[in-house]
Amino acid sequence: MGGILDLYWSMARTAVLAQFQYRVANYFYMIGMIAEPLIYLVVWSSVAVAQGGMVGGYTPGTFAAYYIVWTLVRNMNIVITPYAWEWRIKQGELSAALLRPVHLLHTDIAYFAGWKFVVILLWFPLAALLALIFRPTLNPSLLEVGVFALAIWGAFLIRMLLLWLMGMVTFWTTRVSALYELYFAVELILSGRLVPMSLLPDWARNLAGWLPFQWTFGFPIEALVGQLPPEQLLGGLLIQLLWIGLGLLLVQLVWRVGIRRYGAVGG
Repeated sequence: MGGILDLYWSMARTAVLAQFQYRVANYFYMIGMIAEPLIYLVVWSSVAVAQGGMVGGYTPGTFAAYYIVWTLVRNMNIVITPYAWEWRIKQGELSAALLRPVHLLHTDIAYFAGWKFVVILLWFPLAALLALIFRPTLNPSLLEVGVFALAIWGAFLIRMLLLWLMGMVTFWTTRVSALYELYFAVELILSGRLVPMSLLPDWARNLAGWLPFQWTFGFPIEALVGQLPPEQLLGGLLIQLLWIGLGLLLVQLVWRVGIRRYGAVGG
């Protein structure tokens, strides 16, 4: 356990130092991602005004809060993609990683977790600027702040595990773009990324309840914006833990089968 903790500390510190070297590039990347939530914000704020000031329980002020918090949650959810797995295999990176005594999952989680500390730090000035422009309605309680602080890391782990599972499809085929695009489309609709969950039709909300996507986007955002009662806040954290546990189990199972397949191809 001590060795694993040392690995996490070392990899996270390396990521922090590396990303601060490219802080300008990181800032431009984050600024480029603001266009998407701003479009959603303008559209749904206009709809709320046209509906008498509220739609789906959201006012223009709470829509502003939702999509400003969205920018942080979106950046927290950037993890290694199946395209990177294709590159790993084609360039021999995976073969080299298998020679190390530590599971590759630990390395990925540690490095991306370190990157997130840089993301959070760089996000605050952007959030302050967006708040000055759009005047969000945001008055979270201490419980909501605490749940949000845990939920964004839970969301990071869930999405890391989901995309790890999809990335391991490359053990059987090096072309996963079509599968990833399908995943992305479902996630976009059922996660709270496109619109808050309360604006989805009943069938979509019911379907989303059986899938992990809303726990990576909608739940963390709503936890801070104040749309959830205390029992749902704590229940949401428990559901995140369940998805993390299930994700770890599935990753281990697929990894064992996939590595045998990969070894056979390599031989």
